Amino acid sequence: MSHMMQPTILLLREGTDTSQGKAQLISNINAISAVVDILRTTLGPRGMDKLINRDGHVTISNDGATLMKLLDIVHPAAQTLVDIARSQDAEVGDGTTSVVVLAGEFLREAKPFVEDGVHPQIIIKAFRHACALALGKVDTLQVHVAADGDLRTMLERQAATSLSSKLVSGHKSFFAKMVVDAVLSLDADMPMHMIGIKKVQGGALQDSQLVLGVAFKKTFSYAGFEQQPKGFTDPKVLLLNVELELKAERDNAEIRISKPSEYQAIVDAEWSIIYEKLDLIFATGAKVVLSRLPIGDLATQYFADRDVFCAGRVPEEDLKRVAAACGGTMQATCNGLSESVLGSCARFEEKQVGGDRFNFFTGCQAAHSATILLRGGAEQFIDEAERSLQDAILSTRRLVKNPSIVAGGGAIEMEVSRHLREASRAIYGKQQLLVGAYAKALEVIPRQVAENAGLDATDILNKLRQKHAQGATWFGVDVNEGDVCDTHKAFVWEATVMKRNAIAAATEAACLVLSVDETVRNPQSEKPQQGSMMGGRGVGALRGRGRGRGGGRR
Repeated sequence: MSHMMQPTILLLREGTDTSQGKAQLISNINAISAVVDILRTTLGPRGMDKLINRDGHVTISNDGATLMKLLDIVHPAAQTLVDIARSQDAEVGDGTTSVVVLAGEFLREAKPFVEDGVHPQIIIKAFRHACALALGKVDTLQVHVAADGDLRTMLERQAATSLSSKLVSGHKSFFAKMVVDAVLSLDADMPMHMIGIKKVQGGALQDSQLVLGVAFKKTFSYAGFEQQPKGFTDPKVLLLNVELELKAERDNAEIRISKPSEYQAIVDAEWSIIYEKLDLIFATGAKVVLSRLPIGDLATQYFADRDVFCAGRVPEEDLKRVAAACGGTMQATCNGLSESVLGSCARFEEKQVGGDRFNFFTGCQAAHSATILLRGGAEQFIDEAERSLQDAILSTRRLVKNPSIVAGGGAIEMEVSRHLREASRAIYGKQQLLVGAYAKALEVIPRQVAENAGLDATDILNKLRQKHAQGATWFGVDVNEGDVCDTHKAFVWEATVMKRNAIAAATEAACLVLSVDETVRNPQSEKPQQGSMMGGRGVGALRGRGRGRGGGRR
């Protein structure tokens, strides 16, 4: 008997959870479909918003990338959706919901084939081929805009399309002009952080304004601040990373003295050091002094007496924008200051905006910058308005670099879907069915836009199929009239780069999920500090073992 007993061979740690094959693939697709169903209703101009309560902080949004970040997705395959939403957000800035919904629909269409035993690699190959055909068709449908006058019109209409599915859609024409003005005011090679968005609670959305320059909220200030001048023309600006404050030693410094006069000498030395710094700053001729570190009451009063404006504890992001816009470099010491390190602007002033005071730097020569002062009521509303504008700004900037557009409102998806169905008839074997399934999946965009607007999606899709079969390539969903319309005449335009990226990224995500046939979870290899992420089980287990060992010693 003994020679028949085989030793147990453990290739994986005990407790490792593995699942593989067809069941694993279908489980992954089901998990992804569940996540997509959450986002599905946010698509389009009539999309609903989601309210996410996370650790007591409430977020109301219909922005795909924001929702994917906030959802606590623990399924490893469903994490791919988070990644493609982020990639779309980083690459284009808009179309994040579209890309997630498309990826989910590609997988949903692939599911019956997986269940029927079609090998995933055959599906992946067909999907990649269909994606190449789709991108080729998008390229033939795009419209290039070259003339300057047309470019501005196109940018405004595309920005309005981007904003139409957001919370601020009621004021999309107002904000579209603001977004385009902000983007066109930047230099061609300037990064996007040169457009700042500052939120000011109170007032109506129409009270929002665009400042062609840098603006930031008045920082914490000490006594003497009100005596400083609040406006200059052509001032010199000095940027510091220096603390101008008398304060106790941070370290445990110990000084032994034998008579009171020595103590007075130490105090005098401290005062002379800070006065020396202030004199060096004043000698540069700077009229506006900004520092990332605190500027204390002594320095504030010193500058007030000499008609110099100062602000300490300026956020680093704002300080960098001032440095880029006004020129000059940030200084970490007050020694060796000269005029070459100073920046300048045409006008500096401090003004009241709502309940807050703001510092404005306009007419900056070194680089162009813009700041949008966003007004509104509830905090969640302003936060969502900011996210909406960020999307519109990023997609508009991308469109400036690649000035070509395609039809919006689901028209481009319907046309590409029709093209793929025709192309699939010339393909032999299983591939024909798979390319047809890919074509059908593309129709999810117009169908979902219609559903979210409360329309009969089947009726709308039949009308669109009829129009596209007759060669009307620009026909899409008209959510206002509850019918179909020529989106070119209705000015519903989207950036070509956004649509191309959405189709390519969604296809890649679907292929990635289809290529996974096994998930291995190895809980014992996880670090003890991750216990809290596993619902507290890890921590409990560690405590249990500790008590057990203690009991043994007793």
